[in-house]
Amino acid sequence: MLYAIVNHTLLPAEEATLRVQDLSIQRGYGVFDFFKTIQGKPVFLEDHLDRFYQSASLLQLPVSYSRQALKQLIFQLMERNQLPDSGIRITLTGGYAADGFTIATPNLIITQQPVSIDRQLQATGIHLATYPHQRQLPAAKSIDYLMAIWLQGFVQQQEAQDVLYHQDGRVTECPRSNFFIVTQDPKVVTPSHRILQGVIRKQVLQLAEEQYVVEEREVTLDDIYKAREAFVTSTTKNILPVVRFDGQVIGTGQPGQVTKDLSDRLEQLISNHIA
Repeated sequence: MLYAIVNHTLLPAEEATLRVQDLSIQRGYGVFDFFKTIQGKPVFLEDHLDRFYQSASLLQLPVSYSRQALKQLIFQLMERNQLPDSGIRITLTGGYAADGFTIATPNLIITQQPVSIDRQLQATGIHLATYPHQRQLPAAKSIDYLMAIWLQGFVQQQEAQDVLYHQDGRVTECPRSNFFIVTQDPKVVTPSHRILQGVIRKQVLQLAEEQYVVEEREVTLDDIYKAREAFVTSTTKNILPVVRFDGQVIGTGQPGQVTKDLSDRLEQLISNHIA
């Protein structure tokens, strides 16, 4: 049996509930963050907490827990669940609004679940389909995934694994990952505006700067068609090669050398982080 935390209370996950008046239910209002544990150790926890507090601030949600108090709750849950390789989600809701619209005292929920990297997709790469869309308040990691979930049928029809958002031909991000290309030079390039600043994105940029020219800038659909390689980054994926884009092959149609190099170095960085 797995346990969860609702506000400051530890209880069986199947008993972890909110009242229907919460704004997360009434209006889909709230933020969250999600990080991995490997061998019982959190990966890049401080970066995730930075983003969690930033997201809460952007959505005007007061966090009544100090950073240290929040970490104590996280470690309490980890100790109770004894799930060494996992994903932990911290959710902050809009609270119980009497009028169903006004922000109230937020509710905090912390859950834990098993997580593993899909090594098969890392070896073969994925296909992305594009769709015109811009997330609201993209710098905040909100619980609003309406478009991403609505588009699942579209993604399946395109025989793709995920969707890549763009606006007027300018690429932003996937619903749950950041997007990179490797140019013919090669340069490592990623969109810079109207995106969520991913924790793994940050680590990959730092790793790439050690060996490649790196650019954070506008990326167009045309840039992707001309790219030598492409990949996405996220907490649950690390680095995942993209080998097709709207049905068109990228580069050789196989995971590229720069992608493999960065993936290997990211894996080593994570290993060092939890050592």
